[in-house]
Amino acid sequence: MTNAILMGSGADNIDFMIHGLFSYELFGHTVWITTSHVCILIVMLILIVFAIIANRKIRHATEVPDTFQNIIELIVEKLGGIVGGVMGKNAPKFVNYISTIFIFILMSNISGLFGLRPPTADYGTTLALGLITFFLIHINQFRYQKPKTIWRDMCSPLPPWLPIWLPINLISEVAVPISLSLRLFANVLSGTVMMALIYGLLSKIAIIWPAALHVYFDLFSGAIQTYVFCMLTMTYINQAMETED
Repeated sequence: MTNAILMGSGADNIDFMIHGLFSYELFGHTVWITTSHVCILIVMLILIVFAIIANRKIRHATEVPDTFQNIIELIVEKLGGIVGGVMGKNAPKFVNYISTIFIFILMSNISGLFGLRPPTADYGTTLALGLITFFLIHINQFRYQKPKTIWRDMCSPLPPWLPIWLPINLISEVAVPISLSLRLFANVLSGTVMMALIYGLLSKIAIIWPAALHVYFDLFSGAIQTYVFCMLTMTYINQAMETED
């Protein structure tokens, strides 16, 4: 089980595939618990423990902050600045959600540095994140926009009484969670596959120097994809909340 979850360092035991660990029956169907589920659980436990420690630290904050308190305040300040810069007056409503998915996606993307198979290299994970964004967009759209405004936008660029473009605009709306999830999934999976090829084909000389590639694929590319996903999420939600003055 451990070998299936952790990515080995030698050519003989390197494994980047998703594996079923155990199964159980649910309403007559076989449900598998895979390595992706376990890696997600590990990431979540790390974040929960960090959040509990950070919460206690902030409650007992000192006037002269130590290193850990500085790190917490820096994270909160930077994430708040990013959300505020994009969403403006709507930022307070979504800063907690955006900050949460930002940290979760970033930790998932860079988990390969610690020997885990990145959970975001599983399309089931990224699709779930994309669907959450999709429902947030349209829930807020129906909350803040009038039905006639939504209908007009769906018929755009033609007048509302000529809904020829309606099917195309509906397809573009459905494509939002698919494009969001596929972009994140494909970029993380490509890095995972590249490292598998390097370890498999260059195993005899894959010593130390692949660490630089791990930094690029897991850390640099992972951070960029996290930023892109959250930026698009904020932009879509903000557009859905626009109202006519």
